[in-house]
Amino acid sequence: MKELLEKINAEIASFQENATAQSENGNKAAGTRARKASLELGKLMKEFRQVSLEESKK
Repeated sequence: MKELLEKINAEIASFQENATAQSENGNKAAGTRARKASLELGKLMKEFRQVSLEESKK
């Protein structure tokens, strides 16, 4: 679970960096990277939910 949390934190940092670059600097490529990161975050959050439920059953 610790490894999953590290992946989530890294993806959040990537999203924040790219979303900021798009909104403040008008960097269109950063917008694409931010959207990609948001999709990956959704997948990781679903995985976190499953792992969390398994951990709570122990």
